[in-house]
Amino acid sequence: MKHNIFKWTLAMSTLVLTFSCSKKSDTKDSQNMTATAGDSAKTSAIKPTGAAPDWGKTMKPEMLAVIEKLGSYGDKPIETLKPQEARKNHTPTDAVMDLVKENNIAMPAPKVDTTGTNIDVTGGKIHLRMYTPKTGNGPFPVIVYYHGGGFVIADPDVYNASAQGLAEQTGAIVVSVAYRRAPEHKFPTAHNDAFAAYEWVVKNAASIKGDPKKIAVAGESAGGNLAANVSIMARDKKIMLPLHQILVYPIAQSDMNTASYVKYANAKPLNKAMMAWFTKNYVNTMSEAKDPRISLVNADLKGLPPTTIITAEIDPLNQDGKMLAEKLSAAGVKVDSKDYTGVTHEFFGMAIIVPEAKQAQAYAAEKLKAAFK
Repeated sequence: MKHNIFKWTLAMSTLVLTFSCSKKSDTKDSQNMTATAGDSAKTSAIKPTGAAPDWGKTMKPEMLAVIEKLGSYGDKPIETLKPQEARKNHTPTDAVMDLVKENNIAMPAPKVDTTGTNIDVTGGKIHLRMYTPKTGNGPFPVIVYYHGGGFVIADPDVYNASAQGLAEQTGAIVVSVAYRRAPEHKFPTAHNDAFAAYEWVVKNAASIKGDPKKIAVAGESAGGNLAANVSIMARDKKIMLPLHQILVYPIAQSDMNTASYVKYANAKPLNKAMMAWFTKNYVNTMSEAKDPRISLVNADLKGLPPTTIITAEIDPLNQDGKMLAEKLSAAGVKVDSKDYTGVTHEFFGMAIIVPEAKQAQAYAAEKLKAAFK
């Protein structure tokens, strides 16, 4: 490992991306988070060195530059590694950080403070990282956020950019949940941890300067799946529903032969083989992949909160998000959705470099602020 990702997080934490494979990181909370906006003039100067790959001919230049940098590290494919090894691979986070460093992109001062706490869950404890606006006394709205990583890799450090970006753009507290990962903790551990964290926030919002009547959920990829499940569990257990859910390219079904799985089978940073590897490592038996908690399109979706779904064009999970949007609408749920062209899975946290990521974060923030009103 060339460097410790947590040290990088301290310096450039907002660059951290979605669904990335996590390097081993310090468990302390970063105390010097930075904003997601960068020097637009320098960002526009970031160019790829070669042509777009066959699997991503429509890729935008900034996105391609990140993918090229990621490929330059020469790591072994995640699907060929053991989970503990995969967590040490370079991430798209490292690629963005290196591009920022090489192009001398300035980072603005952070608008949030970060703290952390551990909470009890069935069979153990999990960590919550909280991003609280520096200005204002609250009570602030609260967003419970779930990172990606296929239920196997990554952590709140890797997904810092998205969590902090949402906090800064909405003026809300974001609680980022470090749920337990597979294969050390198999299905449905992550799902149960996700709900336990939401339940804790509902009961303890006031103690963290939050408004217990204004709580939303958000997540990316595996985290998008978890966020939707939290809403379903809140409905079924008859506790307060989230006011809104932001689902960014969520895992929503188990058929790996959809149009986007076929078209982007060899995409990066996420491909079909990786999705099969994630599934195998999380479930106890492969038949569990059809469980409605994983295959959300088969779940009872009635009575869920208004939903915003964000998808990336160059992504095996593109159809997952679109299918879920259709199923939610059919169940009577209000759904807004946007598909961002020319970008890959994990783009959402790349606002410092990728214009579409900045647009997507602003879109999500707009929907959340409207819900909190």
